[in-house]
Amino acid sequence: MPQAEYAAALKAGKKDIQTRAAAGLPTELPALDALLEGIEIRGETPLGLVDIPTAQIVGTKTRSRTTSFAPNFMPILDEGSEFAMKWDSLCGAHLNEGIREPIKAYEYLNRYYVLEGNKRVSVMKYFGAASIPGYVTRIIPAWKDTPEIRIYYEFLDFYNETNIGQIGFTREGSYRKLTHLTGHRSNERWSLNDRIDFRSCFNLFTEAFEDLGGKKLSCTAGDAFLTYLSLYGYEAAKQETSAGFRNNLKKLWEEIELNFRDAAPEEKLDMKLDPTPDPRKGLISKVLTAPSSSAKKVTRIAFIHTKTTDSSSWTYAHELGRMYVNDVFHGEVITSAYENNITDADALSAIERAIADGNTVIFTTTPVFLTASIKSAIEHPEVRILNCSLNTSHKYIRTYYARMFEAKLLNGVLAGILTDTNRIGYIADYPITSVPATIDAFAIGVKMVNPQARIFLEWSTTKENEGVNLTEKFYNMGATYISHLDMIVPRRATRQYGLYHIHDGELINLAFPVLDWGKYYERIIRNILLGTWNAESKSDAKKAVSYFWGMSSGVVDVVWSHTIPSETRNLLESLKRSITRYDFKPFSGILHSQEGTVQPDPQGSLSTSEIIAIDWLADNIEGNIPSVNDLIPGAQAVVRQEGIRREDDTE
Repeated sequence: MPQAEYAAALKAGKKDIQTRAAAGLPTELPALDALLEGIEIRGETPLGLVDIPTAQIVGTKTRSRTTSFAPNFMPILDEGSEFAMKWDSLCGAHLNEGIREPIKAYEYLNRYYVLEGNKRVSVMKYFGAASIPGYVTRIIPAWKDTPEIRIYYEFLDFYNETNIGQIGFTREGSYRKLTHLTGHRSNERWSLNDRIDFRSCFNLFTEAFEDLGGKKLSCTAGDAFLTYLSLYGYEAAKQETSAGFRNNLKKLWEEIELNFRDAAPEEKLDMKLDPTPDPRKGLISKVLTAPSSSAKKVTRIAFIHTKTTDSSSWTYAHELGRMYVNDVFHGEVITSAYENNITDADALSAIERAIADGNTVIFTTTPVFLTASIKSAIEHPEVRILNCSLNTSHKYIRTYYARMFEAKLLNGVLAGILTDTNRIGYIADYPITSVPATIDAFAIGVKMVNPQARIFLEWSTTKENEGVNLTEKFYNMGATYISHLDMIVPRRATRQYGLYHIHDGELINLAFPVLDWGKYYERIIRNILLGTWNAESKSDAKKAVSYFWGMSSGVVDVVWSHTIPSETRNLLESLKRSITRYDFKPFSGILHSQEGTVQPDPQGSLSTSEIIAIDWLADNIEGNIPSVNDLIPGAQAVVRQEGIRREDDTE
């Protein structure tokens, strides 16, 4: 029996070498001594006796035994060799009584290299054992500011809290995210039961993931597990069966493939900067696009909001867009709103109600509902779900937002022209994706016409500013021109929105950006009714689709006060036309942040993906981007979902 097992293991070893040679990959088992040549080591730490995950045993400590094994640790020496006889003996021992004698190994970068017990590892890997006991010494590399070392130091913190070494990630911040998703706080020691539950859950998940072909993906089982937990939750995962994991993973597979494709963001995301033109022209197109009250088929569309129109300018703006859609389509489309959904559970429930009510298109109007949107879309592939967010690539939903930084740049130009103190106030709300871009665009606009002016930045959602009258704060420091919210909140009388000026105690509104959600929704819905929607996704099936429209689409504009001098308005309108035609790009030329130069080429400009991902502030801004823990509780949920400082969360 053992001899037959060795023959099968030998065949697997030779096949692994052939496969790797054909792919141009190394065909020898890695030796840690060779890997450490030239590497600065901070120190060594004995971990004692631990259960070593066999999947993470990738090599030997020394070069002496690398010629006995293929990279998958299967034997490659002839069946008649002394090595084969010893391997056979260990195989028999494992089948009869199990291998219990610990190996000795070194751990480096969360991978293990065997010092003693290579054949035991080979036998255990052949039989698919999940782990093997071993005495482990950890080799800690000196700190180096590279992704690999940064991730490893995050792992060390996680290991100190959990004593769990079986999970690895390819992206920074993943260990902190895992800690949060499992209901723990950073620096909190896990109990023995916590560790047992996690290991059991993750092992079951890994088995299902690898059975479905997970090893062929460019991500680890840990990466996929994190995606899974983000949608289904840890408490549900702990109760899941192997069959349940497989079933859910099959639904989620394309999402995992897309998220962890080894490609640049623009290669994973089809960013639509303008509405897709209707391919049908002439009379037929006009008839098809004309609203018709006699249409036989009525499309039901739902809007899921986190707040009410009375309490939120954001919800109010989207509701104005929904009512516009009702008027434009004259009964061909019936819309409904589901308001005041605070939590993920509320959002999921609202989406389910909307689907039960017959809605086949659903807009979730806040980034907070991203997870609920994806989960619902996976369970209901027949429903089109769109989430109002940015900087995400998801296969099962589409995202949409607007290039508000174009309008903010124009407001910045106006503020830079009019300021009489060279001090300008800027009030921001949530430090989420795209918000730094709008702040920086405003600052760039100021600098274009007034290099001496400074922008003083405050966040209305920080604990420090809770209950503070920021307009008064700015005025007292000499900033009489202030940029605030883009819209007013219904039934809350205030003129503190857009760009305004304080003069002799009087507040004068000068300009405010306009995001016309009605036109935005009209164009998306018309694409759906005409079939353009399907053509967009078929153009590149491997990419997610996101809409990011701006002034060129007519959905973003600026309203000017009549008090602005005509000469100044002519300048602003000329600049607006240049932006609309793409003749002028707000983030072009040499750009400086508070830390240094971010765009050194006078003829260059940031790409759309680079603009969306901006996490820096321009050098003429006084202020910073707050962390999650700096924010009031109500803002933290938004930032944990869509924030640019999520990695700072230590709660």
